[in-house]
Amino acid sequence: MTPDNSLSTAPFGAFAPNAAQAAIIRLVQGSGLKRGAFRPWMSRLVDLLRSGPVDVQYQGASFRFYHQGSATERGALFNPDYNIDELDFLRQHTPFGGTFVDVGANVGTFALVIARQVGPDGKVVAIEPHPLTFSQLSFNHSASKATQVRLVQAAAGAADGELMIESGGGNLGATHVVTGAASTEAIKVPSLRLTRILDEAGVTQVDSLKIDVEGFEDRVLIGFFRDAPPSLWPRAVVIEHLSQNEWQQDCIADMVARGFTVARKTRSNTFLSR
Repeated sequence: MTPDNSLSTAPFGAFAPNAAQAAIIRLVQGSGLKRGAFRPWMSRLVDLLRSGPVDVQYQGASFRFYHQGSATERGALFNPDYNIDELDFLRQHTPFGGTFVDVGANVGTFALVIARQVGPDGKVVAIEPHPLTFSQLSFNHSASKATQVRLVQAAAGAADGELMIESGGGNLGATHVVTGAASTEAIKVPSLRLTRILDEAGVTQVDSLKIDVEGFEDRVLIGFFRDAPPSLWPRAVVIEHLSQNEWQQDCIADMVARGFTVARKTRSNTFLSR
């Protein structure tokens, strides 16, 4: 988060793109410039036209994107199909009135979008530990009027207690649990077992789950599938595998052994269903 992107509580719409910003965003969205390598440059250009965040719609939900400080927010701002394969898979397995769990919700680009899929009678549990990111998630939650979304400010972990987390390279989207020596940016956050989070949220069945916790996925999922009744297991899972070299156990293999099938893999994620 840069000084120009300090959190604002101004009403949604206060940072709607001005004419020049809107023109650049449209140009990028319709061209090859929406690709990841170009997004930081486009983000700087939009910021030069007016510093600060931008208020936009993404996949039908309302977001205030602090694009200068997060690769995730740059992706959703400049690419209208950002994570579209993952979202479509989750939509396919999440009925109206169903339940979706987002472990590592970031600013809500999955949770608030799938909230529209489950509708007002469904339920979404969005879990995000970083206090700054959680504040952004809370704002987007309010702006999107997603009353069916329950926000949980904690890290999902192997045990109840506390964990240290830190961001990397000025990218809040890369916040991860500290497993080695902590940097000076590391902060302590509450840690809760996923079974406890779901119990406290009143969840008795899960249609789909997405997890992206930067290499800590195994510590969350191995214990969950070991301890939770099969009736609580999700029918579909999207799991980021980019940091699987940091896993202590292969949680995808564990899920397959429990009856899940790998439906598809993208560069970043594995899709499973049962």
